Amino acid sequence: MKKSILLVNPWIYDFAAYDFWFKPLGLLYIVSLLRHYGYHVNLIDCLNPCHPLLKEEPKIKWPLKRSSGRGRFPKEAIPKPPQLKGIQRIYSRYGITPGIFHEELHSLKEPDVIFVTSMMTYWYPGVFEVIRILKERFPGVPVALGGNYVTLCPDHAVLSGADFTIPGEGEGIAELLKDLFDDDVFLFPDAGNLDAFPYPAFDLLPYFDQVALLTSKGCPYRCTYCASHLLNRDFTRRDPMKVVDEITFWNRHFGIRHFSFFDDALLVDAEKAAIPMLGEIVRRRLDCEFHCPNGLHLSEITGDLSRLMRAAGFKTIRFGFESSDPVRQIDTGGKVNNDHLKNAVRHLKDAGYKAQEIGIYVLCGLPGQEASEVSETIRYVRECGARPFISEYSPIPNTMLWEASITMSPFDLRGEPLFHNSSLLPCRSEKLSFEMYQELKLMTKNVRFM
Repeated sequence: MKKSILLVNPWIYDFAAYDFWFKPLGLLYIVSLLRHYGYHVNLIDCLNPCHPLLKEEPKIKWPLKRSSGRGRFPKEAIPKPPQLKGIQRIYSRYGITPGIFHEELHSLKEPDVIFVTSMMTYWYPGVFEVIRILKERFPGVPVALGGNYVTLCPDHAVLSGADFTIPGEGEGIAELLKDLFDDDVFLFPDAGNLDAFPYPAFDLLPYFDQVALLTSKGCPYRCTYCASHLLNRDFTRRDPMKVVDEITFWNRHFGIRHFSFFDDALLVDAEKAAIPMLGEIVRRRLDCEFHCPNGLHLSEITGDLSRLMRAAGFKTIRFGFESSDPVRQIDTGGKVNNDHLKNAVRHLKDAGYKAQEIGIYVLCGLPGQEASEVSETIRYVRECGARPFISEYSPIPNTMLWEASITMSPFDLRGEPLFHNSSLLPCRSEKLSFEMYQELKLMTKNVRFM
């Protein structure tokens, strides 16, 4: 008889968090694999914004979810960790209350093993608290922790209280199941063959309003601020026709209309992947809208691709531009230049997109960066006819900017992951202070579109 496994997506503990079509996609893929091999699975999502018991919580402001699937998380103010006592901002737990979490746990039979996932390195307090409660409720049941935080901060993750930590892309799950249950049948698919994975288990989520899609993993670029190559060994992609098959499945069997792409490089080498995928979406006449909160690559945008994106239903489009400074563009990886932005905006507008629909990410807070560089980039984006969005820099261990960040930050980045939090502006300086950053944010809000 196959064993029972509980999987948990923890809370977010942070100064700010917003649900930009967020879904625990990696965890949902693992749930599907376990279910495929006959394991009995239960899933608790601590970020569930629609739990019915939340309406009975007087301290929780009922979240407003948009029809597209994005919106606010429920939140409750909590004491700040001692390391953040000097930060004059409200710290919150985002998601269901601990009381609701306890009720969910008490409704379950004792599992044979528990898997907990993790995301941002500086969200670890929510992970630690979830593990503490799980160990209290199910003493003796082994707890395994995986996800981005474990991969990027393996030494710190040992402090979580988990019995096992599984860094990387998840292959360690098969080894753990073999050790615990003598299971020689469970096989983790080759990470280079993304089509070998079953569809993620969105049907087990209590709020099934939109589907997050992954058409590829990794990125061929090596931007100095990005951890994609640390979290994924190679750049691999799915068959574009099989991606459309998945979209069709969720749309026709579950009525899902809104989809978000979690790729790091969705449009790279568009002739072989994005263009065939978009053409097939148009051909099948799928009544869907697509959202791209991750930065798309401006250098790939052409007139034909822009028209296909519009025809296929790409509604929310965001692009990584980072800086209009040519030296910065080269130093951070060389993936984009100013002409790429100008040409891309022209093509997108010719295809029917309006200025306010063309979102451009501007990096703020890089080591040694001055406020004048950010303000000039914001002005340049506006002059090109697009909408700037500030993206605060978060130092990530073992990226190419990590050592420079450690040198220039007033915080102990190496010793405390809480200080990786982009909300703190971790590499602030006299040339880019927190007050200057607030003024830069106002520049992006006071935008008039023609």
